[in-house]
Amino acid sequence: MQSSRRHFLRGVATLVGTAGAARASAQHDHSAPEAPQPPRTPAGRPPVAPVQAIAGPQILPGIAEVVTPDVPKMPWRLENGVKVFRIVVEHVRTEFVPGRIVDAWGFNGSVPGPTIEVVEGDRVRFVVENRLPEPFSMHWHGLEVPNDMDGMPGISQEAIPPGGFFTYEFTLRQNGTFFYHSHMAMQEMMGLIGLFIIHPRQPHTPRVDRDFGLVLQEWAILPNNTVPNSLAMEFNWLTINGKSGPATTPLLVKRGERVRIRIVNLGMDHHPMHLHGHQFYVTGTEGGRIRTTAVEPANTVLVGVAQARDIEFVADNPGDWHFHCHLPHHMMNQMVSMVGPLMMSPANMPRPGTAEAGMGIHEGAAFGDAASPAFGRTINLGAAMERPVANMPMSALAVPQQTGPAVAPNAGMYPGYPQDMFMVMDDLVAKPETYGLRRGWSGGTMGMMTIVRVLEPELFDRIQALRTEQAGKGARQ
Repeated sequence: MQSSRRHFLRGVATLVGTAGAARASAQHDHSAPEAPQPPRTPAGRPPVAPVQAIAGPQILPGIAEVVTPDVPKMPWRLENGVKVFRIVVEHVRTEFVPGRIVDAWGFNGSVPGPTIEVVEGDRVRFVVENRLPEPFSMHWHGLEVPNDMDGMPGISQEAIPPGGFFTYEFTLRQNGTFFYHSHMAMQEMMGLIGLFIIHPRQPHTPRVDRDFGLVLQEWAILPNNTVPNSLAMEFNWLTINGKSGPATTPLLVKRGERVRIRIVNLGMDHHPMHLHGHQFYVTGTEGGRIRTTAVEPANTVLVGVAQARDIEFVADNPGDWHFHCHLPHHMMNQMVSMVGPLMMSPANMPRPGTAEAGMGIHEGAAFGDAASPAFGRTINLGAAMERPVANMPMSALAVPQQTGPAVAPNAGMYPGYPQDMFMVMDDLVAKPETYGLRRGWSGGTMGMMTIVRVLEPELFDRIQALRTEQAGKGARQ
């Protein structure tokens, strides 16, 4: 009798779209044993019904839905009290900014993968199909799952072969910001990650009005190439939810609202994420909600590799505020070894054969042989590309031939020029969320950057109307 009651409550706990289901979920017995695992098929095609989004609310009353700009939500269907998701691992051709095509790997046609949004106590099933040309396995980062569901190839399961399937199933016993990703290391660098958000059965306090999810990724892609170099140790494309600024979609909030931003990092670099105009508090990690009364105000949070950080703040300062990684090289797009001409002088004349030369540190021309790939130089274009050019008035380039006294090649030039470029592309990336931004805004929004727009209600409502109008046009097309 007790066993039947437990199984009944487990089934009811998945129906958390109503207040009654929420109460049932709160009674879920966490000590109950796991239900028997369904057969898993690493090869062959099992009968999988099409997954359709469930109509009506999918989360508990009083909890804000998570918005993941530029990334879709993963649909699910309900089957005998279990939320069933289908995940296809495949090549995805995507676009970081208009015209910058990238051949990455993703889930369900998206890079990063669609956001999974569920509730603590849910029973979930993931039918994973591998359409890659090599083995794959899925890890549920930070989730406390049975060992045979952990996705460690060779340890807890056989890798899913090309064309194969594997079914993961478990009950969610946590809440917080987590993520799913390939546990094949180089595949991670090709884009295989997605957000896994688990809402609590009881809202955290103070409750938030807006909740956003962001995935940070790095890429090394040579000009005129579309395939990322997953072996690279330097990166020239930095993305938030698969887009580089200014193509990142701004986060829209009303003045006075409490805001949560969930940030996940899966790459090779740590990212100090900085918010302009506000102070925030870190309220969660990849392990869940922080249970402490200590509060430390900040405006920059270091999100390390494989970490998640939740930050919360009251948006009481109206305006358009940058939110970005503060590493200088991460605030640019398509950077290569030589952004602008480097000035020749005795201090940086070629000295081949040193470690510094291989890394391009004060060692000759940026594209010279001494700076060719050696100690991590992975965005090099080749010595053949070196040219004695500069963004200078032509009169300044009239350097005498070396027939008389030696004249420095950079005579008359400003030391260190040029450095930064300001490229305005407002119209190219225009969308409802950019309506009302100051003209020229896109020139200062590059790389791992987005904008938090703290709006007065009138402008907020106007933008929402534009979004609805655009969605209607898209549906009619």
